[in-house]
Amino acid sequence: MIRIAPSILSADFSNLAADVKRVENAGADLLHIDVMDGNFVPNITIGPGVIASLKDKTRLPFDVHLMIMEPERYIENFVKAGADIISVHVETCMHLSRTISLIKEYGVKAAVALNPATSLSTLDYVLQDLDMVLLMTVNPGFGGQSFINSMINKIASLKKIIDEKKLIMDIEVDGGINSDNISSVINAGANVIVSGSAIFKSKDIKGTIERFRTAG
Repeated sequence: MIRIAPSILSADFSNLAADVKRVENAGADLLHIDVMDGNFVPNITIGPGVIASLKDKTRLPFDVHLMIMEPERYIENFVKAGADIISVHVETCMHLSRTISLIKEYGVKAAVALNPATSLSTLDYVLQDLDMVLLMTVNPGFGGQSFINSMINKIASLKKIIDEKKLIMDIEVDGGINSDNISSVINAGANVIVSGSAIFKSKDIKGTIERFRTAG
């Protein structure tokens, strides 16, 4: 089943609760929350306080994407803020397996994110421990970037590995997803679709979400 996770990076931060409610009412499945520290990526967004303030404003599960250095130091804070899924970047974790275990100890789902240039081989020894892999299809840091077309092959390669190992997990993609590439992304094997601008800037959010969900 294809699930749609609007990214609040493209929401109106002066009207955030209302924007979140809009995508919930339009049929979104998850809320994708990008946390950036201005160190690992060249942007700063929000922290646990803002996430906690949204928790009672929506029924959507919180898919929290930590684009930060030393994420293991902050896992507890984001769990307490309301995260249901936490993604950490392989590029930022010196002890990746330990960080995954820490996330799971708090009873939330664990995911690992990979930048476009990062090889799938970095997942060789942790894949079986994950609930989801997040493949970045732009270089992270800012919304509204163009999709990197070569990532279609990477999605397909990950799907093949997961199937060969007979694992059950989600493949999430994030970056530049729109009506022009959504079918290719889904057909390659992705089943959780992150989209910011294409959803929040749409004049018909419900229609956009439904077209994305049925695009494969």
